[in-house]
Amino acid sequence: MVTLNATEGSLLGLLHSRPMTGWELLQTVEQSLGCFWNVTTSHVYRELKRLEEKGLIEAGQRGTRDKRPFSITHAGRAAFAGWIAQEPGEEIIRFPLLVTLFFGRHLHPDQLAAFLEDHRRIHQRRLANYQALEELVGDDPYCGATVRFGIAYEEATLNWFDSLPFREEP
Repeated sequence: MVTLNATEGSLLGLLHSRPMTGWELLQTVEQSLGCFWNVTTSHVYRELKRLEEKGLIEAGQRGTRDKRPFSITHAGRAAFAGWIAQEPGEEIIRFPLLVTLFFGRHLHPDQLAAFLEDHRRIHQRRLANYQALEELVGDDPYCGATVRFGIAYEEATLNWFDSLPFREEP
């Protein structure tokens, strides 16, 4: 059995729908999984190279601007099926603002308030993005459930911001 990391598995999953260039994969990740999974440009291209070396994808003919579409192979579909059937790992909260807030007593209150308001606006934008995305997922219950999680998460986070006892009202 081929061992895949989460990024490799995710890229194979995205390639199930159609061949895509690295750039198209990045755009697709940003518009979908990017809400839940951080993937950089260099990471995608590194993983595409590894997937190609493993025989799980194959590059098509170079097109305009030297772009190459990648297609999932039969071995890639089998590797994805094995990867997606594994129990997912536990989530790890990486919320840099919480680290800053934990040590907030060492900051000037105005600076901390500015950080909180900046991040509150980020979460408001994310909520709006999820709400727009909800209309695009159509009747796919799996994508819909993922987007609804994003909406619930952002609403909960905004409620948390509003509940902070030391937060100044805008």
